[in-house]
Amino acid sequence: MKLDNMFKKNQELVAESKDNEPKSEVPEGLLRKCNLCKKVILTEEVENGYYICPKCGGYYHVPAMQRIEMVADAGSFEEWDREMRPVNPMRYKGYLEKLKLQQEKTGLKEAVVTGKARIDGEEVVLGVCDGRFLMASMGENVGEKIARAVERATELKLPVIMFACSGGARMQEGIVSLMQMAKTSAALKRHSEAGLLYISVFTDPTTGGVTASFAMLGDIILAEPGALIGFAGPRVIEQTIRQKLPKGFQRSEFLLEHGFLDGIVERKEQKETLARILKLHKKQEMSGEALKKPAVKLIEKKKKRLEAWDRVLKSRKSDRPSGSDYIRALFTDFIEFHGDRYYGDDAAIVGGVARFHGMPVTVIAQEKGSNTKENILHNFGMPKPEGYRKALRLMKQAEKFGRPVICFVDTPGAFCGIEAEERGQGEAIARNIYEMSALKVPVLSVVVGEGGSGGALALATSDEVWILENAVYSILSPEGFSSILWKDSSKAKEAAKVMKMTAENLYKQQIVEQVFEEPEELTAENIDVVTDKMDAAMLAFFGKYGKLSAEELQEHRYQRFRQM
Repeated sequence: MKLDNMFKKNQELVAESKDNEPKSEVPEGLLRKCNLCKKVILTEEVENGYYICPKCGGYYHVPAMQRIEMVADAGSFEEWDREMRPVNPMRYKGYLEKLKLQQEKTGLKEAVVTGKARIDGEEVVLGVCDGRFLMASMGENVGEKIARAVERATELKLPVIMFACSGGARMQEGIVSLMQMAKTSAALKRHSEAGLLYISVFTDPTTGGVTASFAMLGDIILAEPGALIGFAGPRVIEQTIRQKLPKGFQRSEFLLEHGFLDGIVERKEQKETLARILKLHKKQEMSGEALKKPAVKLIEKKKKRLEAWDRVLKSRKSDRPSGSDYIRALFTDFIEFHGDRYYGDDAAIVGGVARFHGMPVTVIAQEKGSNTKENILHNFGMPKPEGYRKALRLMKQAEKFGRPVICFVDTPGAFCGIEAEERGQGEAIARNIYEMSALKVPVLSVVVGEGGSGGALALATSDEVWILENAVYSILSPEGFSSILWKDSSKAKEAAKVMKMTAENLYKQQIVEQVFEEPEELTAENIDVVTDKMDAAMLAFFGKYGKLSAEELQEHRYQRFRQM
């Protein structure tokens, strides 16, 4: 008992001595704690470093005006509709007082800031959600500000960039909040029909009605790394289905893999990336010097006549240039876009926007890769339905913005697996052929390796189809042909000859318009021997078809296939 009293007295003395020690006072706001690594960092260091933790690289939430400073040219932002009359459609008790408190606390009038700005000299309309204001939930005024901004962008013929962040619809405004999903989406539909660009950028977190409306409707959809993106939040899902969600579920990387994002962009790179995209969507003609480039003779006298099977083997060589090699050799400023917006991002199809002698174009290539690891990643160039749907999405986007389309064909055929059939391989190929036949912009396809069956035609329903000397284009592989007709796949060599699948035969049948001679062994190192000639031919192609109206292009393409 005496021991207990001594211990208690000692504890009191220790406490008293601590109370008498001089306290170390830290000015309020000087330090911030990272939610990821739990380290304490100087606030100034965070704010001057793109709101990124210098210890672990974790992203802090960015106030709207600071976000604008990060991406817009200095002094260029002109805010719109700052003052909005507070509304309380459900007469929810205490709601107006809560709005006033949020306004005082954040210095904002609402959860979104809108206005006009310049990004690297390019004029745009900006909208930035701010999570500090009621979790950037979307009520009537938020929807109204976004709709007005989009409407003014349509009138001014300007692109729109929206930085989304939200907990979803604003509960205190009930059904009126829900209606903002329709209001903002309808405004963006009109903006799109005017042929204008909309870029959506997801930041953490974006959920609920914002995800299910304006945030998911971008022509191009980007996201910050690790951002939470979903319709129903993780807690709601777990409570509803009583299951623990997998790691990384609903994060940016998850959405990219599942085909819903064009790309993930680091915060430090956003201004540059947005500027590049904006510039690629400005209508520009080919440079005058390019148009003066002399024509190149396209079909040379052959050095040695090869058998059909020899050409099949050459078309399949592992060191033959892949689709990406042609993109690098012929175009500049290429930006790859991802996803079909339905299911996934198929690496067997690579596509995006680039420049051809200064003119913006859409480029799509079937990609095999150049080594075993890349072959596996790109599924040996055999696209799945999501690959064809990604290609079609990019083609329709090209049509909207008046960009020519160039496709590089190199596939043994569409992937014939169970999952491809489950996801509608036939429908995806049919849809591509159907839509390509009536695209309102010039379309060129070049068979650079194997052109196997409908898997190739899905990227070759074009104004013209060109082929390399040792590439092949056929109803299916020689092995498949001999197996079906002769019940013996070992007769592939004989089948190749019967099938008339070589460039020479295809040219005679008027299936292709041009044949490009190759060096003895074509590789990525000597690809310029082919692409220099192709470049000149493409200049002539765009000079010819670029002068035609949409109706003339459609009629020409229709007649091309009608006579076959």
